[in-house]
Amino acid sequence: MDQNNARLGQEASAETNKTEESQAQSAEPQASMESLLQEEGLGIDFPQQGEIRRGIIASIGESEILVSIGTKSEGVIPARELDQVDPETRATLMVGKEIPVYVINPEDPNGSVQLSMVRALEETDWQLAESLLASAGTYQGKVIGFNKGGLIVPMGQLRGFVPASQVSVLRRMDSSGNTPEQRWGTMINDPINVTVIEVDRERRRLIMSERAALQETRETLKERLLDELAEGDIRVGRVTSLADFGAFVNIDGADGLVHLSEISWERIEHPREALKVGQEVRVKVIGIDRERKRIGLSIRQLQEDPWVKKVQHLNEGQLVEGKITHLTKFGAFARLGEDMEGLIHISELSEQRVNHPKEVVHEGDVITLRVIKIEPERHRIALSLRKVDSPAYADLDWKTTLAEVVEEAHEVEEAHEVKETQGVEETQDVEETQDVEDTQDVEDTQDVEDTQDVEDTQDVEDTQDVEETQDVEETQDVESESSVGDLEKGLPGDLENQAAKEESSQLSTEI
Repeated sequence: MDQNNARLGQEASAETNKTEESQAQSAEPQASMESLLQEEGLGIDFPQQGEIRRGIIASIGESEILVSIGTKSEGVIPARELDQVDPETRATLMVGKEIPVYVINPEDPNGSVQLSMVRALEETDWQLAESLLASAGTYQGKVIGFNKGGLIVPMGQLRGFVPASQVSVLRRMDSSGNTPEQRWGTMINDPINVTVIEVDRERRRLIMSERAALQETRETLKERLLDELAEGDIRVGRVTSLADFGAFVNIDGADGLVHLSEISWERIEHPREALKVGQEVRVKVIGIDRERKRIGLSIRQLQEDPWVKKVQHLNEGQLVEGKITHLTKFGAFARLGEDMEGLIHISELSEQRVNHPKEVVHEGDVITLRVIKIEPERHRIALSLRKVDSPAYADLDWKTTLAEVVEEAHEVEEAHEVKETQGVEETQDVEETQDVEDTQDVEDTQDVEDTQDVEDTQDVEDTQDVEETQDVEETQDVESESSVGDLEKGLPGDLENQAAKEESSQLSTEI
């Protein structure tokens, strides 16, 4: 048995030795062939289809571009591909420049290697897009176009698309209109930071997002802001979005939340009642959660609390009148004034044990109550019915009543003084009016007397003028009469003399 095993082992070892010898003999000529090719300089790195290589431009012709890629013959790029390359890249092409090329066919019927520079550039861009998708990195591009659905941002030779839903809120706030031209037209050539959210080579689909890129930026800014912020800080921010539970406000590049209850002192159902997207607001930091990276903000804490002003006239221990509005198991609510309520705890309704407030009061009852506590921070007023007649407040009630009496007395005195002052003023006004009237009467009397004197003087002057006129007229009449008499006396003699002269002249003529 042992002899048989030994014989079999010797046969196996002999076969193994033969196999090793045959492998060595076969490897020997292969190694010698490789060494021979290397020695002769015939080592060739044959290109593979779909491979991207770096080549050097050997020549640029009208119909083709020859590129050396390390093979025995140069690869060929059709000249028509230059039309698909952007002008900046095309201007850099020259003999001796190294460019990326994509192997379309390692050997065509003519023995040439078919290459494509556009496919190589696209492949490089696809690889960049896939790396950005995997790393969630940010790409800075430029808006070159738009359609009804969003913006077009190129990434090298690829055309990326940013849907409207992925455009940042601030950019959408600047867009308005019913047509794509009105909404997006003004954004052409604007720089934009995006991140890749979908890559599909088969469908040549590249989807980008500005919101995601800004979110990454905001996260970085928020980490820095969290280190700088402290509770109580006051900052100026801008409303970026509204939700049912509150509003998000951007401060220094990071978002904080203003809860619905921290927007206004008045009760509101939705933030849109007090805020709108894009509005600038002052906020106060009221909470910082560095582990969860959350910032709590408040707008109302920078505004005057109207509730504090409403309770300024109230003091603890004061008696007030209230109207029961509704009952609960733990007490009753009473309205003080128009829009202010206080709580009467069930233990403050009566000195006796009360199982339910309805045993003591009912809705609509108007009763006297005592203010036992005011909490401005919590906007609460505690009231008591059982302490209205409490001896512990007797001294306070007496002082309050005395103060009210004194105040009423002062008010009566002030009212009386006001009336007396008004009476004195009215008397002075009457006397001044009478003085004025008397003065006017005297002035009127003097005016009348002066007028009469003037009239008398005029009458005297008129009388004198009349008398003088009469004297002149009489004198003229006398002189006229004497002249007429003289004329009458001298007229016959003159006529006779004239007649005698005429007769004498006639006689002389006849002779």
